[in-house]
Amino acid sequence: MAQEEKSRSGCGSSSSTILQFVPFNSLADEGFWHRLSSLKLNKYGIDDSPIPITGFYAPCSHSQVSNHLRLLAESLPTDENGQSSMPAISRGNRNRCPVPGTLYNTNTLEAFHALDKKSLLKEEANKIWEDIHTGRAVEDSAVLSRFLLISFADLKKWSFHYWFAFPALVLDPPATLVESKRASEWFTSEEVKSVSMACNDWRNSSLTADVPFFFISIASNSHATIRHLKDWEACQADNQKVLFGFYDPCHEKDPGWPLRNFLALISSRWNLKSVHFLCYRESRGFMDMESSLVIEALITAPQGLNDHQLVPNAVGWEKNKNKYVSRCINLAKSMDPTRLAVSAADLNLKLMRWRALPSLNLDELSSVKCLLIGAGTLGCQVARMLMAWGVRKITLVDNGRVAMSNPLRQSLYTLDDCLDGGDFKALAAAKSLKRIFPAVEAKGEVMAIPMPGHPVTNQEEKSVVDDCSRLYDLVDSHDAVFLLTDTRESRWLPTLLCASANKVSS
Repeated sequence: MAQEEKSRSGCGSSSSTILQFVPFNSLADEGFWHRLSSLKLNKYGIDDSPIPITGFYAPCSHSQVSNHLRLLAESLPTDENGQSSMPAISRGNRNRCPVPGTLYNTNTLEAFHALDKKSLLKEEANKIWEDIHTGRAVEDSAVLSRFLLISFADLKKWSFHYWFAFPALVLDPPATLVESKRASEWFTSEEVKSVSMACNDWRNSSLTADVPFFFISIASNSHATIRHLKDWEACQADNQKVLFGFYDPCHEKDPGWPLRNFLALISSRWNLKSVHFLCYRESRGFMDMESSLVIEALITAPQGLNDHQLVPNAVGWEKNKNKYVSRCINLAKSMDPTRLAVSAADLNLKLMRWRALPSLNLDELSSVKCLLIGAGTLGCQVARMLMAWGVRKITLVDNGRVAMSNPLRQSLYTLDDCLDGGDFKALAAAKSLKRIFPAVEAKGEVMAIPMPGHPVTNQEEKSVVDDCSRLYDLVDSHDAVFLLTDTRESRWLPTLLCASANKVSS
């Protein structure tokens, strides 16, 4: 990965020197990482195939701050059928010029570091070279700024390791800078008005607002016209002043990174030697002649440039604090704790599904309503295991209280639950489940289970009838019933009710 240092030559320079470029900078929004996490969990699984993505950039609009290539939530594919497809991007947004990219998301940090970065960069550069020779880059100039992203999403910690590359074809010998001036100084006063008007019209049209490469023809009467690159051959007989223009994302005195591949296109396709470029920049939504640059460069086409099979070398890995190393972002602090708990639990389940139980339906598990009759040793352990397997709706039935001996054997209780006579087990267990996993819908029902062979006094008769009715309603409103009491008599009535309601019981 060759180092690319920006030029130190300033505006108005007339000495011949190698034309230098200001590297692209990246910015991935939190929404992008959240969307990637969701796709990883619910769609891609352990599939680490390349994913087509879309980045966005716009011309520089600030005198001291360059624009980044940004990734948003909509940068990722939206296809729900398990197929990789380009994201559905609406065109015509002047502030979001779409650029195609490729994402390689690995399953482990070791795999991320082991990626053959040189080969990946070369592969993307080959695509650009192919687009230049097939003419696609003329039809859709955004492909000249094609980019690459490698990443590892550590979903347990909500941290993301990543590295951007903006492949740039290297001309050998490099282009030479002849002159660099502010656009306001290079154009005549009449041309300034006409070019500004033409550029503003180009940017305000929904058909061309996000077309980042173009050319400008200026007639002898100073009238400027902006045209698509595909119209180049048709305009050669007009004998007009011509400049190639591009949306320049940087604010500095040197041109931005997109010019690099533009040079390769011009040299390879049209074999031009001396070329003028307009580095288009804006202020408050309009062309800014003071910050925009006009650059004259000499291009010496290297031998074999027109050979489709001879792909030039490429550079373009992004620096991090002036070093060629990856970056890491941690979103755990910005995430709601409950959401983090849910994501972590879902991740474990999906890992099991990916690797061992492909038929496991997690959506069905999360919606199953489970009734646990008994909140003792068995009830506590079953409740926790159900949560671990993705069950989110649990009701516990018990009329006992937590005794001093219970916390040692029953995992949902602590000493605090035993004080002042002890809390009801059903209520204490439901509260403990929510404390362990806030997303669970746990409820406790304090009631006795009517049992055969146990005499009922006249005073208890109404209470027993009410308990039978409540138990019937609970069994009827749940999908699965677990009989977890410690006597056969207490399991008798629930078993009959389950058989009558055709409910799964164990």
